[in-house]
Amino acid sequence: MKEKIQHYLQELEQNRKIKILLACETGSRAWGFPSPDSDYDIRLIYVHQPDWYLSINEPKDSVDLMLEDNEIDISGWELKKSLQLLKKSNPPLLERIQSPIVYQEDAEFVKEIRSLAGSCYSRIASMHHYLSMSKKMLDLVEANESFKLKKFFYALRTALVCKWILEKEQIPRIEFEKLYGNLGLGEELCQRIEELIRLKAMQDEAQMHQGESALMSCIRDCISQAEQQKDQLPNSKYEIEALNQLLRKYVRKYAH
Repeated sequence: MKEKIQHYLQELEQNRKIKILLACETGSRAWGFPSPDSDYDIRLIYVHQPDWYLSINEPKDSVDLMLEDNEIDISGWELKKSLQLLKKSNPPLLERIQSPIVYQEDAEFVKEIRSLAGSCYSRIASMHHYLSMSKKMLDLVEANESFKLKKFFYALRTALVCKWILEKEQIPRIEFEKLYGNLGLGEELCQRIEELIRLKAMQDEAQMHQGESALMSCIRDCISQAEQQKDQLPNSKYEIEALNQLLRKYVRKYAH
């Protein structure tokens, strides 16, 4: 599958006349709790030729492709848009540049954008994103006695990200194991999470699940604490010129 994905990426570069700076996995595969039938969610950061940036029009600054009967989902943002989102501490972008599953990259670029991400990281902006997601997912899980384990994991993960944001200054880790394993949840809860990860790895995403009262209580506690403390969190301290310099550097690097 990796070779197939890399072939599609090469075709995309040739057809769109772009250079992919980062192509990586996101979603459950990158988080570390995929199901056997999980899709491949490939996310890109790419750069155009200089003339693309010298236009009075507003050209399309993203790509979206569904391939292999929707099994492979490729989408991404052009570099300028990506840096505008980084400036806003966009959580999906912050996850993207941390992904442990990389199909293609300019290693120097990835190192530089990760370095800039720390100053752009806004705990309050990230909290609003993940708290909203966690409440929505918990509502879906609690709507019926049985629920999809996928939805439960989405609720749990986003709730634990909220806990991380409250307790730590660093950007939340994308890998779920590094997230829950560093929050002091206790051995019993961590063991149950690991059991559910193994269960999810053996079941299709349509399988239903019940129970998990202890983890449900954990989710509710994280949400409650986040609601109480979210407005006290700090914002980012980015420098716009550093972002501009990164943009110019990689537009020039791949000009031909």
